[in-house]
Amino acid sequence: MTSLYNQKGEVIKKINLPKEIFGQKPNPVLLAQAARVYLDRQKVKTASTKTRAEVAGGGRKPHRQKGTGSARAGSIRSPLWRGGGIVFGPKPGGTPLVLPKKMRAKALATAISVKLTEKSLTIVDKLEFKGPKTKKAVEFLGKSALKDKKKVLLVLPDKDETVVKSFRNLQKVGITRALDLNTLDVLKFPGLIFTLEAVDKFKERWKSGNKQSN
Repeated sequence: MTSLYNQKGEVIKKINLPKEIFGQKPNPVLLAQAARVYLDRQKVKTASTKTRAEVAGGGRKPHRQKGTGSARAGSIRSPLWRGGGIVFGPKPGGTPLVLPKKMRAKALATAISVKLTEKSLTIVDKLEFKGPKTKKAVEFLGKSALKDKKKVLLVLPDKDETVVKSFRNLQKVGITRALDLNTLDVLKFPGLIFTLEAVDKFKERWKSGNKQSN
């Protein structure tokens, strides 16, 4: 059973959450793997080195085969020579790391479960403001069970311009939709706040994802 809060930070009631999403066992190896894949896919890979075929020069042997006392050489473009080609050097693009769909889903559920176990995740019945008011957003955070967290991620069912504008000047707050939430988001933010409707949206996402993978 998990506490459901209202916007004033008061406990309204206890609710049950699905164990397949919120009751996963900790798996540090899977979380590290998922984070590595997400970070790798965010990189813009522009590093490029020239191979033996691409460096300039080397149209003929640098010296005769015998009689010089030096090792035989066929081209100054050899990787053994200074200024020669690079073997297995980086190239733009490259092959991005990939995590199978089921593993991505399990990693996300595991990260969320860890937050819930650590009492770093709370659920509010709704998040509504009459207009874009940073003051109201600050009041909400001050009454939240996660008020001591340095950074908090709000998970909404859909993009809400009023909520976004109310929180956008607060550096400690991030905002995402339940359909866009990923493992790296959960790991980056010490605190996680779901609205009840966002939890329902995430359940739908989970069910549809499992149906497609089965």
